[in-house]
Amino acid sequence: MPTTPPPNSLLSKVALVTGGSHGIGAATVTRLNGSGATVIIVDLASTAHSAQELINSLPCPSRSCFMPADIRDWAELRSVFQSVQQRYQRLDFVVANAGTMEHEPILQDSYDSNGMLEEPAEAYRTIDVNLKGTLNTLKLAIHYLKSSPPDSPRSIVLIASTAGYFDGAGTLAYTASKHGVVGLLRASQTEAEKHNICVNAIAPFFTTTHLTSGISDAWLRAGLEVNTPDTVAESIEATLLSTESGQGLLISGKYIRELERTRLGLLSSWVGDDVAQYMGRAGDFFTTLGGYILPKPRNN
Repeated sequence: MPTTPPPNSLLSKVALVTGGSHGIGAATVTRLNGSGATVIIVDLASTAHSAQELINSLPCPSRSCFMPADIRDWAELRSVFQSVQQRYQRLDFVVANAGTMEHEPILQDSYDSNGMLEEPAEAYRTIDVNLKGTLNTLKLAIHYLKSSPPDSPRSIVLIASTAGYFDGAGTLAYTASKHGVVGLLRASQTEAEKHNICVNAIAPFFTTTHLTSGISDAWLRAGLEVNTPDTVAESIEATLLSTESGQGLLISGKYIRELERTRLGLLSSWVGDDVAQYMGRAGDFFTTLGGYILPKPRNN
């Protein structure tokens, strides 16, 4: 479990936070800046005013800047990482926080002006931001972190969701994309380990942000556990400084649970001892092989 880091433990370190202008991202920027880090806020150009207001409110505004980018756009995001490297000559921490949710039910029928069933454009947008954008961030983060000075922890935190582990209450595209983020967590470990980079994920449950605004009043009346952006940011900071990798931390008010090792520990109960042992041998095989040998493109 993450522990609260000492004050100024991030002094002279450089951190990049996507989706950093609002919500959990803004709380994370504030917390890291207060702990001594230089923080780069990456968000859409349309959030520039909010980002500047956030910078003005920080404990040390001079140790923060805003670099606009759409995380779905590889060239834009790559340019941001290049600029960070040129300006600071290092990058220690990356928080892949930017995300969104569909604004309408994906599987309900809707029709165009010709009466034809419409494609699920809202699902495409959500999956592109949450999964493609997080993949872009992860790939660039590993590339630049591995060339940074290895004099401190170098780590990446992916912001998943409890919807990445459980049914997302009908939010189809959001749930599917956050399951994909958990997949990125698991599949990135081998490459990250080569470069001594930790990759972990935070899976917040209900948190008071724009994404939960439609149900927040009813949730609170029900007396259910709630996160604030600040409490999630506290776990993000502690996880960035952890020497563990591959963790998936469920955060729900007073409840904090590590899910990935629990899942592995329950493998025999899930699939049976025989299949668990077989999967273990298969894992050893891939390790000996040096990883999965990818197929060549098919020639049709």
